[in-house]
Amino acid sequence: MMKPKVFLARKVPKEVEDYIAQHCDIEKWNGPGIIPRHELLKLLGDSEGLLINRELIDPELLDSAPKLRVVSNNSVGYNNFNIEAMKSRGIIGTNTPSVLDETVADLVLGLILTTARRISELDRYVKTGQWQGIIGNELFGTDVHHATIGIIGMGRIGECIAERAKFGFKMRVLYCNRKQRAEAEERLGAERSSLEQLLQESDFVVLMTPLTPQTVNIMSDREFGLMKRTAIFINASRGETVNENALIKVLEEGKIRGAGLDVFDKEPVDTNNPLLKMQNVVTLPHIGSATAKTRFDMAMLAGQNLVKALLENEPANLVPELKNS
Repeated sequence: MMKPKVFLARKVPKEVEDYIAQHCDIEKWNGPGIIPRHELLKLLGDSEGLLINRELIDPELLDSAPKLRVVSNNSVGYNNFNIEAMKSRGIIGTNTPSVLDETVADLVLGLILTTARRISELDRYVKTGQWQGIIGNELFGTDVHHATIGIIGMGRIGECIAERAKFGFKMRVLYCNRKQRAEAEERLGAERSSLEQLLQESDFVVLMTPLTPQTVNIMSDREFGLMKRTAIFINASRGETVNENALIKVLEEGKIRGAGLDVFDKEPVDTNNPLLKMQNVVTLPHIGSATAKTRFDMAMLAGQNLVKALLENEPANLVPELKNS
């Protein structure tokens, strides 16, 4: 029996490529960096499977690949999927949940500690020769232990963050989520609250919602206006969940203490973005899952999803919105 033909639109570890090659005929992008969209549309041809990361899966792309049956996203997010276009053509879409949960939670705690204790700012202070003796209270940080953390979006990663906050730092945990998380309430003492209560009472507001039409700009002028002046905002979800101009405004006006950001409205971030010039803002290049082990595990899971979806009746890690396609 002929192997299904697949296209790898991003580089994967050799072990992952070898695994896919056992079951499929592979074509892949060999150029530098991310494959340009016009090249992808040209090269897809008669591919039945596609392994990709953030490229938009829309009618234009689907028209260029009439035999396509499976799109395997090497990411937990799948807002690059045009769900209706894929459903209308019976195309399966998969993602890589769970394998990155602990790693992203580690980063969020890192952002909390770095912003609260002003680690990046004081690192520059020392390296630029400004440290001449005992520092004054204008450089003091904020305690993390026993503070209140508010998590907007209590999914798997949110629970991992809450676990670290509760047992590592004895924090009070508030959460805002569409569904009640009874197990987290019992195990972690987490308290479900309205968004308004969470914003008003939290010392650290952590945004972890997926990007959907309902969560675009979920944090905007009104929401930032409800936060404490001493509070710190953390975003490790998607940049589009935040009205960036509103965030810049409250930071410039001193209406919140600071922010730790792994994501931005435009990525890579514009070099003229005011956030890059603020001492009380920590900026990272979207590295939530960026450890060697986690990225390997994600790529392997994406490869397994691709193969299983092509060769088996029951695909693995099918995105929920496509379960009836």
